[in-house]
Amino acid sequence: MNPRLNAAIEYGPLGVFLVTYYLAGIFPATAAIMVATIVALAVAWVTQRRVPKVPLVSGVLLMLFGGLTLWLQDETFIKMKPTIIYVMFAAVLLVGLVLRRPLLKPLLGHAWQMTETGWNVLTRRFGLFFLALAGLNELVWRTQSTDFWVNYKVFGTMGLIFVFTALQIGLVQRYQIPERAAPEDES
Repeated sequence: MNPRLNAAIEYGPLGVFLVTYYLAGIFPATAAIMVATIVALAVAWVTQRRVPKVPLVSGVLLMLFGGLTLWLQDETFIKMKPTIIYVMFAAVLLVGLVLRRPLLKPLLGHAWQMTETGWNVLTRRFGLFFLALAGLNELVWRTQSTDFWVNYKVFGTMGLIFVFTALQIGLVQRYQIPERAAPEDES
């Protein structure tokens, strides 16, 4: 799939949320991200004939918590959604480890070739990282203004995920399986 289209599908709804929030407030922004998410999932289906699991689960939770936010006119629900998603991601990853199935491997195994030990360590780190993100989201939305939370949600969370992932490169290199050398042509 086209990387630009993939980025638009994943991050476009968040951009729509941010712009709409600054133009009209939290409730119109919640409605806008719900519509943008449906459009993004439809585009994924039309272009790939499949919808990736993570955006689908996130989208379902967005419809639930966004719907509650709009119906009850209470922004608490949309602010809780990231916490629920991060706890779910952490639970899936950590339970996968307990069951001896590092679930990051099927997601990232095409990009990184690592030993089982490497996948276990990386999965544990990401599981704990998602728990930390859940706690941080709770702290931010419960103690800060909605403006601060929106900026944290859009820029802070993405920044933290980027930095955390970049910090894992050393681990990936340490547990990387060396590529086999191609046999030389003996002509």
